[in-house]
Amino acid sequence: MIIVPVKEGESIDRALKRYKRKYEKTGVVKELRKRQQFDKPSVIHRANMMKAIYVQKLREAEANQ
Repeated sequence: MIIVPVKEGESIDRALKRYKRKYEKTGVVKELRKRQQFDKPSVIHRANMMKAIYVQKLREAEANQ
């Protein structure tokens, strides 16, 4: 459970904004979306490999400039 202490004289909008920020950092929504669909481990591994290749190409291009 997320607890956001409201300081004396602080507006509710500001406290709500802090709550939303804390909620985003916990990753609840991201985890929920991830669990809605099953991906095979091989598909996840392939996606991670493609991402690593993409990042490596970007870094090499940046180093060559």
